[in-house]
Amino acid sequence: MDAFSAEELFTKENGWAYNDFIILPGFIDFSPDDVNLESSLTRNIRIKNPLVSSPMDTVTESKMAIGLALQGGIGIIHYNNSIEEQAGEVRKVKRFENGFINDPIVLSPGHTIHDIDEIKARHGFSGIPITETGKLGSLLLGIVTNRDVDFETDRSKKLGDVMTTDLVTAKKGISLNEANQILKNSKKGKLPIVDEKGKLVALMSRKDLLKNREYPLASKDPRKQLMAGAAISTREESKERLAALVEAGVDVIVVDAAQGNSVFQVEMIKYIKKKYRDIEVIGGNVVTEEQCENLVKAGADALRIGMGPGSICTTQTTMSVGRAQATAVYRTAKYARKHSIPVIADGGISTIGHIAKALALGASAVMMGSMFAGTNEAPGEYFYENGVRLKKYRGMASQEALEAGGAKRYFAEDTKIKVVQGVSGAVLDKGSLFEFVPYLIQGLKHSFQDMGTKDMKVLHENLYAGKLRFELRSLSAQLEGGVHDMYSYKEPKYM
Repeated sequence: MDAFSAEELFTKENGWAYNDFIILPGFIDFSPDDVNLESSLTRNIRIKNPLVSSPMDTVTESKMAIGLALQGGIGIIHYNNSIEEQAGEVRKVKRFENGFINDPIVLSPGHTIHDIDEIKARHGFSGIPITETGKLGSLLLGIVTNRDVDFETDRSKKLGDVMTTDLVTAKKGISLNEANQILKNSKKGKLPIVDEKGKLVALMSRKDLLKNREYPLASKDPRKQLMAGAAISTREESKERLAALVEAGVDVIVVDAAQGNSVFQVEMIKYIKKKYRDIEVIGGNVVTEEQCENLVKAGADALRIGMGPGSICTTQTTMSVGRAQATAVYRTAKYARKHSIPVIADGGISTIGHIAKALALGASAVMMGSMFAGTNEAPGEYFYENGVRLKKYRGMASQEALEAGGAKRYFAEDTKIKVVQGVSGAVLDKGSLFEFVPYLIQGLKHSFQDMGTKDMKVLHENLYAGKLRFELRSLSAQLEGGVHDMYSYKEPKYM
């Protein structure tokens, strides 16, 4: 056969990155829309699209997790926060599918239209309930929508002067179907939920209900709630954090360590599997078969692969420890397959092609940080630098993140001198996740078509049977495969 099998290429003396090789084309007898990307996230959890967001404080909180879950992936909420804050983010994801917004943004009559403008710029919506004190649990007085403020020139005008007071409300305890019918009959965009004293307890949005119908591939638990993951450290205090996350309804726990082959992680995985048998556990990070063995024996339901390939990570340079990511994915996936354990390729992905290569090397899903960091749904505010719209992105071993609590991931929380293994920076604005993810998925389907495989199962069968063929690329070949010999060109919105 032409070129080489993965076994021939990735078991030699060199370690290879994604850009070092190319996959030879297969035979096409189907369209991209025939491709099925459903895959295993863990031993017992399957997702429709193999995309996972990284548990980083500039990547994944509830908005990211909700957006990805609606589109068939899953978000892993970071732990650079208090126990209450992380559990609260998980609750927001789990409650979203209920159709009720249990923590809506609320303002008082004394706030101004300018406050509405700021909320719209930050969150993308402007239908805000107005209560007596400006807080949830206070007497509902009115609601402010676009139609109330769009033509007001004085943005300092008080909301009490412009709010709509003729309200359609629903009583606390109403079912989702009943509330949906009220929204439908009233033709309103928002439906405040109040208690017997008229105090606001929740909100329903027509837009959110429509979203539930528009995303048939959404990642849901048996109760039809969106799935959410969360990260914890290997420290003893993480057991308290774990209990709060389980109570909040978390579906999968990532035991987060830069080097996962430790007695601390082994003991934490054993503890989780003994105390919370229904919770799936992802162990890592690992890059060798020997590391995998220890975590599989401990009871891990999936493995997270990667040590140092991320765009903001300097571990391989600083510590001289790690492994080239493509080689790491192939070797660990091959081992884990014997035990029916999926692996998640974490780091080093900056293009659709990298996602396809990671999956072609045996990964069941990919975890990404920088790819999602510039979206609207990532934490943080946009800013401009030299006229370019950017969003902050930092490694969890950067100086800033270490000081904020990220040192737990690197066993460095109690050390006086913290060695930085990452950087802080910025990434380009990618717009909404609801435009970006469909683009990634469609591109991935085209890649599967070019490889001649309709689904993940066939892809991995072809990989291990030697039918999927690989070839190394020289530097000239890599340059040849990109844009070259152009005087100028317009770069596409998504590369």
